[in-house]
Amino acid sequence: MKKRLAGFEELVLLATASLGEEAYGVTVQQRLAAETGSAVALGAVYAVLDRLERKGYARSAWGEATPQRGGRRKRLFHVTAPGLSALRAMGRIRSRLAQPTKSKGGIGWYSRHSVSR
Repeated sequence: MKKRLAGFEELVLLATASLGEEAYGVTVQQRLAAETGSAVALGAVYAVLDRLERKGYARSAWGEATPQRGGRRKRLFHVTAPGLSALRAMGRIRSRLAQPTKSKGGIGWYSRHSVSR
């Protein structure tokens, strides 16, 4: 069975990829909060970044110490080739799921009809 990205993993990996060389915990958190319109816990971001690194989808390295950070270094993250492949695979899955089926007509059908539970 292939490894798949969980929902929040995918968002964190996308945010990391979009930030390029500026990707570290706080910037990933800020990007997610800005794009989702929801508060995002920094601890949750770091937990997912650590998990993505264990899976081989991201790598981290320590940046230089800066006076702005009181002499502390940033742990910078970047997306690996397998991470980019995983993002592409999730994009293909999302695209296929958005296509109409014979019985309902895809996402457009749901936007035109109320769905009862």
